[in-house]
Amino acid sequence: MSVLLYEVRDRTAYITLNRPEQRNALNQELTDALIEALTDVRENPDVWVAIISGAGDIAFCAGADLKRMEKRTGIAPEQPQKRSDKGANDLYQFIRHTYKPVIAAINGYALAGGAGVALSCDIRIMSDRAHLGWPHANRGISSISGPALLAHMVPINKALEIEYYAEHIDAQQALDLGLANAVVAHEQLMEAAEASAAKIKSNSPASLRHIKEVAIRGLEMSMDDRISLAIEFHRRCLQTEDAQEGLRAFAEKRDPVWTGS
Repeated sequence: MSVLLYEVRDRTAYITLNRPEQRNALNQELTDALIEALTDVRENPDVWVAIISGAGDIAFCAGADLKRMEKRTGIAPEQPQKRSDKGANDLYQFIRHTYKPVIAAINGYALAGGAGVALSCDIRIMSDRAHLGWPHANRGISSISGPALLAHMVPINKALEIEYYAEHIDAQQALDLGLANAVVAHEQLMEAAEASAAKIKSNSPASLRHIKEVAIRGLEMSMDDRISLAIEFHRRCLQTEDAQEGLRAFAEKRDPVWTGS
């Protein structure tokens, strides 16, 4: 059985973590498969948006495979086994720097590295059964995604409380903190994710790529540098076929027909 299911349908890439008996925990095979799928998302012109979810009704991704980690003394669950391996930390960066919209359809528990995968996505839609959690302090280990991602997405006191207590937060709490874009009934999760993808696909893929790259790269820049980068990408985007089509469609009072180029 493949540890990851990948399908492109109607310009949407469906990426499903497929280790349900292991709560879709990340091992090297799954991490590598995710990066391979995301590479296709990056390079495939027929992909305009991606949806990442987990197989089964219990877990989106329970983090690293702890049974495997137990054998790796001194190696934290979000770190790669060897320097040559790709680990969860590489995966976070790969998702963030995939300059196409990526939606997390969080169908269950997203813990540790699994929460990191979720936070690395652009939009997070959560089942009302879903939880986020960073249980590291209860395992005697440190975290990558907690201090590196969570602590920069919510007020620092809330991030540290979540990590210090090592308790899960439910979907409503995640929504209140701004970590989730929406919470829906469990049975409606994929429908909601696809509705979000449809809204995204109604807009210019070229525009979205430029917008995301500026937003992500700009996080590490001063405001002046962010504005300069945004101006540069604005000018680049004006040279795309989508920009010309969008302006023509506006003048002609019709819906644009996007090509993504």
